[in-house]
Amino acid sequence: MQKTKIILDENEIPKKWYNILPDMPTPLSPPLHPVTMEPIGPEDLSPLFPMELIKQELSQERFIPIPDEVRDIYVTWRPSPVYRAHHLEKMLKTPAKIYYKYEGVSPAGSHKPNTAIAQAYYNMKEGIERLTTETGAGQWGSALALATNYFGLKCTVYMVKISFQQKPYRRSLMHLWGADVIPSPSNKTDSGKKILSGDPNSPGSLGIAISEAIEDAAKHDNAHYSLGSVLNHVMLHQTVIGQEAKEQLAKVDDYPDIIIASVGGGSNFSGISFPFLMDKLAGKKEVDLIAVEPTACPSLTRGEFRYDFGDSVGLTPLLKMYTMGHEYVPAAIHAGGLRYHGDSPIVSQLYDDKVIDAVAYDQTEVFEAGITFARTEGIVPAPESSHAIKCTIDKALLCKRTGEKKTILFNLSGHGHFDMSAYDSYFSGTMKDII
Repeated sequence: MQKTKIILDENEIPKKWYNILPDMPTPLSPPLHPVTMEPIGPEDLSPLFPMELIKQELSQERFIPIPDEVRDIYVTWRPSPVYRAHHLEKMLKTPAKIYYKYEGVSPAGSHKPNTAIAQAYYNMKEGIERLTTETGAGQWGSALALATNYFGLKCTVYMVKISFQQKPYRRSLMHLWGADVIPSPSNKTDSGKKILSGDPNSPGSLGIAISEAIEDAAKHDNAHYSLGSVLNHVMLHQTVIGQEAKEQLAKVDDYPDIIIASVGGGSNFSGISFPFLMDKLAGKKEVDLIAVEPTACPSLTRGEFRYDFGDSVGLTPLLKMYTMGHEYVPAAIHAGGLRYHGDSPIVSQLYDDKVIDAVAYDQTEVFEAGITFARTEGIVPAPESSHAIKCTIDKALLCKRTGEKKTILFNLSGHGHFDMSAYDSYFSGTMKDII
């Protein structure tokens, strides 16, 4: 029988997170204060984040220990499996080997708990009682609801309004774990009221929801804000994915030529790719790393590399990143987790340095790829993950044309069990490409 699953033992969960900052070819530009336009210090971030996360945000240590309390919860689903996509390879008739790391085995159904657990832990240790956050498709909101439930914290989630309507079961999952879920933009905050006054029918965006969540946290001493992507410490926590994948592929004496992941804010892409990128930056291995985004929100492939706010209203520090502009409201595509106007400063700098590559796809071709994967491998992928699948299929078919026997690894960052209405839209013919 051919080997399909590559499994690690529980005691092989990584003990440290990998921090790429000291290995960056070009150091990151500092975040700027939204009023003074001067570089911010730890004291500027302390109203929103616990000091340990602020230290991680700025750290130049290559490896940062994972607390035992965090690893004790990771063990619920980690290490996650790596699969060899034999059925997809056979259908494509490609000489390429295709592997995928499956993060949909987590309780929340995605990679997001890798950082949610860590963030809730550090906030609990600092005595914080409630976390506020935003969510697009609901994967991050679900993950933080799960994490705060573990550590006895309250959770308030501002969910992008179009996703609030499209993803009712993710909303239910957040409620199940005790979170309050508010459609954004809302009348609960001044930021939400400002947006609604200009557009009462606004579908919302991650940038708008961030504004509301930050405002809520800043007004309450017992609350902090928690972000599921973009920031350096979030990229750090997700590297458990790539570290495990390296060990798993080593068990079958393989190493990827190409690594692919979808990118909205960057946490999924960073998690799978950075531990391999460490080898590339050290000159030990050559690997192509491809970030995949929607044409409806193509921040890397069509955006500008400049300072911009992380939210829509202008409450956050300014980050140097690839951005469509903080007032940009993406079309209401079904991949809600990729509807963010900017990208992680780390991912953005690596793209500007041409260390990584990026491509963008239309919505319908992404769903075609997701359906192909579901009908061959049996797993229903989230719309966000299907962007990576589309790129993987394209690269595998290129190998078919050239005869190259390359190894492709992609991150299947979450399952699509709560996205069936999106698939219904595709099958009914009502799904549109919006560029």
